[in-house]
Amino acid sequence: MSKTYNISELAAKFDITTRTIRFYEEKGLLTPARLGNNRVYTEQDRVKLQLILRGKRLGFSLEESRDIIEMYDPATGSAEQLQRLIGRIQEKRQALQGQLEDIEMMLVDLADTEQKCQQALRNMK
Repeated sequence: MSKTYNISELAAKFDITTRTIRFYEEKGLLTPARLGNNRVYTEQDRVKLQLILRGKRLGFSLEESRDIIEMYDPATGSAEQLQRLIGRIQEKRQALQGQLEDIEMMLVDLADTEQKCQQALRNMK
């Protein structure tokens, strides 16, 4: 029999709130079984949650994470999933590189403006 988890165990395992897990359920990312009023999470649910949280850390939207997770099929391997993930990582890296360049330009502009303001104050004395 495979390992199962209740919502509190899963939350503790990933150091997140039970509300966070319920949110992912509402979005259709997790679909635990029910035993009365209790949620029963399988090992597959645990892996999905781990992938959701990893996607969040990498800056992926929930929709992007969903696309990647839904492609996973342990019976046929995960080559397609990995290729799509690589593509998303490359896209994210490019976007972040663009943001970094914008930030660097803004820092130069701020330093220049600050220097001009300081010079203007010195000229007032």
